[in-house]
Amino acid sequence: MPIVTGKDSAKTRRELNVGAKKFTYYSIPAATEAGLGDFSKLPASLKVVLENLLRFEDDGFTVSLDDIKAFGEWAQKGGKNPREIAYRPARVLMQDFTGVPAVVDLAAMRDGIKGLGGDAQKINPLVPVDLVIDHSVMIDEFGTPRAFQMNVDREYERNIERYQFLKWGQTAFENFRVVPPGTGICHQVNLEYLAQTVWTDKDQTGSEVAYPDTLVGTDSHTTMVNGAAVLGWGVGGIEAEAGMLGQPISMLIPEVVGFKLTGAMVEGTTGTDLVLKVVEMLRAHGVVGKFVEFYGEGLDHLPLAQRATIANMAPEYGATCGFFPVDSETLRYLEQTGRDKDRIALVEAYAKENGMWRGADYAPIYSSTLELDMGTIVPAISGPKRPQDYLPLTTAADAFEDVVAEYRGIDISADAKDMADEGPVATKSVTIGKTAKVEGEDYELRDGSVVIASITSCTNTSNPYVMIAAGLVARKAHALGLNRKPWVKTSLAPGSQVVSEYLEAANLQDDLDAIGFDLVGYGCTTCIGNSGPLQPEISKAINDNDLIATSVLSGNRNFEGRISPDVRANYLASPPLVVAYALAGDMNIDLTSEPLAQTPDGKDVYLKDVWPTDKEIADLVQQVVTRDKFIEKYADVFKGDEKWQGVEVSGGETYDWPPQSTYIQNPPYFQGMSAEAGTISDVKGAGILAVLGDFVTTDHISPAGSFKPDTPAGKYLVERQVAPKDFNSYGSRRGNHEVMMRGTFANIRIKNEMLDGVEGGYTKGPDGKQTSIYDAAMAYEKLGKPLVIFGGEQYGAGSSRDWAAKGTNLLGVKAVIAESFERIHRSNLVGMGVIPFEFTEGQTRKDLNLTGEEEVTITGLEGDIKPQSIVPCTIKYADGSTKEIKLKSRIDTAVEIEYLRNGGVLHYVLRNLAKA
Repeated sequence: MPIVTGKDSAKTRRELNVGAKKFTYYSIPAATEAGLGDFSKLPASLKVVLENLLRFEDDGFTVSLDDIKAFGEWAQKGGKNPREIAYRPARVLMQDFTGVPAVVDLAAMRDGIKGLGGDAQKINPLVPVDLVIDHSVMIDEFGTPRAFQMNVDREYERNIERYQFLKWGQTAFENFRVVPPGTGICHQVNLEYLAQTVWTDKDQTGSEVAYPDTLVGTDSHTTMVNGAAVLGWGVGGIEAEAGMLGQPISMLIPEVVGFKLTGAMVEGTTGTDLVLKVVEMLRAHGVVGKFVEFYGEGLDHLPLAQRATIANMAPEYGATCGFFPVDSETLRYLEQTGRDKDRIALVEAYAKENGMWRGADYAPIYSSTLELDMGTIVPAISGPKRPQDYLPLTTAADAFEDVVAEYRGIDISADAKDMADEGPVATKSVTIGKTAKVEGEDYELRDGSVVIASITSCTNTSNPYVMIAAGLVARKAHALGLNRKPWVKTSLAPGSQVVSEYLEAANLQDDLDAIGFDLVGYGCTTCIGNSGPLQPEISKAINDNDLIATSVLSGNRNFEGRISPDVRANYLASPPLVVAYALAGDMNIDLTSEPLAQTPDGKDVYLKDVWPTDKEIADLVQQVVTRDKFIEKYADVFKGDEKWQGVEVSGGETYDWPPQSTYIQNPPYFQGMSAEAGTISDVKGAGILAVLGDFVTTDHISPAGSFKPDTPAGKYLVERQVAPKDFNSYGSRRGNHEVMMRGTFANIRIKNEMLDGVEGGYTKGPDGKQTSIYDAAMAYEKLGKPLVIFGGEQYGAGSSRDWAAKGTNLLGVKAVIAESFERIHRSNLVGMGVIPFEFTEGQTRKDLNLTGEEEVTITGLEGDIKPQSIVPCTIKYADGSTKEIKLKSRIDTAVEIEYLRNGGVLHYVLRNLAKA
């Protein structure tokens, strides 16, 4: 399907000759010549957005000349001009956890549009959509040569209903491709194969148009591809679906924070160490809702794989994206990974012609700046529960002592340590921590025992420098006779098959296998919570004795309750440090000064004894990471193995919803929908479903991992004769709203401040008694009573999962009132018809003394409400007294008001398509 450019865009339309080919493009310098503004000092990331507007200017309803001129004013105002604009990315990327519910919604919309008298074929992606199945493999088997095949077989057994549905989607919808299981992680496949940096397509005139490769993805780490100068970020599935169906993304022209990198990495440090420092700095700076662009001479020494690691972690530092402009390193990476030579020539010519090339004179205007000398980076990890909890490796053991002390309620301040008469001096976890014997084993566990060590996630497995480093640590450890500690569950889950190719070519996979890091699958695994069960005796020892077990993973997320239900403290680390911690088996050990382990003859081995030199790593990378490996492994990327080819497909234009399925169900959003939009209503007499604290993540709101039979979701499945061993995970069940609404606010570590000292998805019901959040919500629904949620700072941080908003909606929540919101979740709430509000005048939830017995009324929403209006809220207490506060509506744009009037963005799109 050709792209349809704006009618009046001809004023900036130019031609570009590259070799024997001629391309049309939309010129930013031409826009300056036409008197639309001086755009020469815009950051490259913002020029990508500007080009998008130039291409669609006067397309009939979304882009005006004033929108384009606003970019020149942005530069004049020092990097600030938050005008609402309409942006159209070139394509959409999905993974299966978020992709399945998106395809479910599209299938339901086909039913819905037929119910409104429209044509089902209007529900079709208008832009290319790629869905990569990467979130479903679990680590049931590990540490053996059969682990990969056993895990793949189990994956198909668990998920065959989902895979049949996705295969139907591939046949039913245009512009929709599926990358089968066992291929890789969506972001790494995107970086290594799908992304082109400069995209091409024919427009309505038949011209071949070149324009920046842009995308949105239904996974927050879509930002990874920013490392290759492809502008992309995560959105909720509902926003992605709207984009597929032709609805532009409404956004404000963002501020752009410039992050200057200088110097070069020093011996013994990794790209992971660098990105953990960057995350800490940017979180402290405050970049939520902003672009971050990296610049400076330090980029001359930073390989693209390292850039992609930094870009990947943009959700962790809170930014919309972390962008790296096109330069010579971009071209080198495109060549190495097998991109077409003509494409690479086009990327260079286009970037230079349109002012997007980072040369020696690159000096744009930024809204604000930071600077980091990469020569100051030291080995580090991050934890125990947030990516920004940065810990230099030299302090990690001492910091864990503080974690134990806090959890145990022990004061180990300097003063307390000096007061011997108050009790034993609290030094090292041996004193303040617990130990426990493991039944049937000859070892004990203690607070700090590392029970999971996983090389996982696109964040680091996309980087051959750290993967080769991990292999070399394994080689040196194996040569010394070392092995993982017997209580450590080890795993290697690369983000693409290319990683296995070069590890095997370097003869490093054998060494990794020897110490337990056998291949377990190609997918997200531990990073998404698919770490699989621990040995039952180990799990029992941890839970019976309330031990603070730890995990170390090379991922991007370490939120509470995410990695494993048996693990309380989770740490992010580079792949070679993951191997080192598997050898040590204990977070209490200072890897920088204490022995990792002993050889079979009792000699101490230190980290320095197994750590490779930078030259060793670089030599092997140059030798084994080659263009032909990428070309070979991606030659049949959509074909899949025999298992995928054998998946049967049924259904035609609309989906035949199988009533017995516990994975795929027709959601209620569009059933009985009227042809006309309604109005936004005031929230009257609402009950409080939960009062939550700061940094409540979408993992807290809608967990992705496993659940037990006594939970509302577990009870639902047991009633349908599903055995607990076949529950799979919340993430895999996202095609069934009945499971997911029962799993909303059901994270085992979430804390509702209406209850004292209680963890998990509990609240007070209408009768004031403690019950599950799901059961309370259903009781309120029977009473016809709406609900609200109260929260703290950065509400909805983390993943882009739309189920955090969908589940909130289905529980009957009409408003979420918080101190601040993370970008994606705020947008998702609006997209599902839930209104986000922020406190004003410095107030917080703590000022309200909420117990759950109050009623909340929010007025000023009906009639002619404007974006970000201040509205009154009345809280009525159990004793009859009231308190009046003012709330800021986080309905940020005019089009979001329309979404809410329609009940959500998909309802808005569906009604418009039905009328067309």
